[in-house]
Amino acid sequence: MSKMIVLGAGVMGSAFCFPPADGGQEVHLVGTPLDIEIMKELKRSRIHPKLKMELPKQVQFYDFEELGNIISDLPDLIVIGVSSAGVDWALELLGTLLKQPVPLLMLTKGLTVTEQGLSILPVYAAERLKQMGAGVFSVGAVGGPCIAGELAARRETRVTFGSPDAKQFPWLDAMFRSNYYHINFTTDLTGLELCAAMKNFYALGVGVPSGQLAVAETAANAAQMHNPSAGLFTEAVREMGLLVDFMKGDQTNVYGLAGVGDLYVTCQAGRNSRMGRLLGEGMLYCEAKNEKMRDETVEGAELALAIGPHLERLFDNGTLDETQFPLTRAIIRSICYNQRMEIPWASF
Repeated sequence: MSKMIVLGAGVMGSAFCFPPADGGQEVHLVGTPLDIEIMKELKRSRIHPKLKMELPKQVQFYDFEELGNIISDLPDLIVIGVSSAGVDWALELLGTLLKQPVPLLMLTKGLTVTEQGLSILPVYAAERLKQMGAGVFSVGAVGGPCIAGELAARRETRVTFGSPDAKQFPWLDAMFRSNYYHINFTTDLTGLELCAAMKNFYALGVGVPSGQLAVAETAANAAQMHNPSAGLFTEAVREMGLLVDFMKGDQTNVYGLAGVGDLYVTCQAGRNSRMGRLLGEGMLYCEAKNEKMRDETVEGAELALAIGPHLERLFDNGTLDETQFPLTRAIIRSICYNQRMEIPWASF
C-alpha cells in the first residue's frame, strides 16, 4: 500500500482520489484556503458538495493547516490539484514543509512565462522548488479527457500520465490503474502538458458557435451550428500542433488523449466552453466574467491572460508566423483586449 497526498479538494483533486483509494492506497486529501466549506462537509458526511458523491473510505480529509503533520512522515507521492492560480501558493507551502524531495504529480494544467520563455508547469515547479532549497524533484503530469463528475461516478476513463523518467511508469500504474481508470504513459512531458493547457484556451473558440446559435434567428429547417464548431475544432488542433512543434514536443500527444481527446471533452461541457458560448452571444470577456462567471476560474481565459502577451511578442519578432495562428490571435484579442470575438474564417 502506498501513501499519497492530494493537495486541492476541488472537483478534480477529489475525483482523482477515487482510483487509488479503490485500489487500496492510503489517500490524504488536503484542502486549500479556498476549500474550507468543502472540507467541513467532507469531514461531516464524506459527500463532496460539488461532486455530489461520497468519497471512498480509504480517503482521509485534512485542512491545509494540518499538512505539516501528515507530510512529516514522507508520502510516496504528492499530487498537486490546485487551480493554476494557486500553483505558487502550493509550491511555497511544499517547499517550506518538505525535508527531502518526493515525487510530484501535477493535475493542474497550465503554462507560464519565465525569463527563458514559455515553460510547462512541471518544469516550472521543479525549478521553483530547487530555488527554494527544497532539492531536486521529479515532477510528472496527468493529461487526457477526464470530467471529474464522471470519474467520481466511476465511468470508463482513459488518460495519459507523463514523466521524464520512464522507470516510474510501473509504479504509477500499480498505484492508479483500476477496472475503470485506464492509463497510457509518455515521456513527452512537453507535448502532454502543452496540449493539456492549450485545450482550455482553444475551447473558448470552439464554444463560440453555440453562443451564436443562441442569439441567431432560428433557421427554417432548425439547422444547428455543428459545421462551424467542427471547423473551429479542426483549426484548434492544427494550431496546437504547431505550438507543440515550436516547444519541441511530440505530435503523438496532439492526436492522442491529451490533445484531440481532451479538447473534445472540454468542448462538450465545462467553464471554458460556457465562456466561449457567452463570447459567441456577443458579450465582451470582462462583461461575461463579471456578470455570468464571477466566482468561477476559467482556465482557458486565465491562460490567455498569462501567455497572450508572450505569444504576441513571438509573432511580432517573427519567431512564430502569426498567419499560421488566426484562431490563437482571435482568442488573445477577445480575452486580453476585451474585444468582441470575431472568428477569422477566411484566414484558416
